[in-house]
Amino acid sequence: MRNTIFLLCGLFLSFSGMAQSFRAGAAVRNITPDPLLPVSGGIGTPKKAIEKKGELSVRALVLEKGAVRIAIVGIDNLGWPAALGNKSRALIKSVAPANVLIGASHTHSGPDAYGFPNEKGENFADLKYLDRCVRLIAEAVEEAARKLEPATLKTAVGEAKGQIAYNYYAPQLYDPRCGIIQAISTAGKPIATLVNYAIHPEIIGSGRGILSPDLCGPLYDRIEAKTGGIALFINGAQGGMVTADNRRDTGEANDWAECTRIGELLADEALRIVATAPEQTDPGLYCVAEKTTFPVESEIMRYIIQKSPLGFSLENGNRVSAQVNLLNIGTAQVLTVPGEALPNVGYFVKRHMHTKTPFLFGLTNDAFGYMLSRVDFNSFKRYEYVSRTSLGENTAEIYMDEVLKLIEKSPSPDGYPR
Repeated sequence: MRNTIFLLCGLFLSFSGMAQSFRAGAAVRNITPDPLLPVSGGIGTPKKAIEKKGELSVRALVLEKGAVRIAIVGIDNLGWPAALGNKSRALIKSVAPANVLIGASHTHSGPDAYGFPNEKGENFADLKYLDRCVRLIAEAVEEAARKLEPATLKTAVGEAKGQIAYNYYAPQLYDPRCGIIQAISTAGKPIATLVNYAIHPEIIGSGRGILSPDLCGPLYDRIEAKTGGIALFINGAQGGMVTADNRRDTGEANDWAECTRIGELLADEALRIVATAPEQTDPGLYCVAEKTTFPVESEIMRYIIQKSPLGFSLENGNRVSAQVNLLNIGTAQVLTVPGEALPNVGYFVKRHMHTKTPFLFGLTNDAFGYMLSRVDFNSFKRYEYVSRTSLGENTAEIYMDEVLKLIEKSPSPDGYPR
């Protein structure tokens, strides 16, 4: 009888340990429209696409530890509003809606996902295509959840070297740090490699009649060819205006070859940075989501919200809300940004995060234009455009105040003392 009890206890402890183990799964879906759709680089009428370079995709990474399960989704588009993201969350059964993070790569060569109205109130978004993307996001998450398997984790942040990005407004005002989250199977092969870096994928742009993931496509291909698994890209604080460094003595290089050069270089740097990171065999996992509300002070942004066919909602006549997530993934801490934060906003937030490996997931869960501090708003000519296409001068201030509170009341990541 005693042996039976010991055996049952041993089995219970074994199964309990398995249930609490860190697990990961990933999946990808192709979302390239066929036939091709016009491409959008922002406000204005989309431009007709006559060819494609690379494929647009949705890439999902699901992580689980005990009762906590999260999904991180990257989609090749300029932005992915919550009006669309919430439709996917309603279809996803394997992950709680608040734990589904959807971030846009910010390629300027994808179909309009905002329903930008022109001066007549007309819009040119293809709603059937957007509904298809909504379903494919849910499919990718569900597949990734089905493929969950025991995993270890690597997280790292380091400076990506080489000619990758710069700030068009002030060349040195950008964050050269690249963050990597890599889930590794028990066989020692990467399940997924997530790259977090602040850059505008606009080498090709929206005016050349080419539909493309821009530099993100070659980045995915390079990582997957070198390591296996699935690669994801989540942007950072790239607003005003951190762009791809395609400068040449003869002008800018704006072709697929330059997308390949920069995408592959960033991929190589990401793999270099994560290569020596310690492997975490039992990483913790934490996720919290909070609603943050912003006033809509910009006439342009209010017009877009009111005239878009996607069903954006204004609260109390002039406010919008966005989901902001804080994640602890092993030793890393992640905060989401519902727009294009300028670099100084990103630096400030990262400096206050409780980790040596901070991640900012820009354009995630929503994408409400630029987010610049009050002292920069409309302060000089370079910032006229980013000020005009932001919600207003208080957006970044509200965001910074709210996430500092979120950081202070959340537990610290593994290995970081309070």
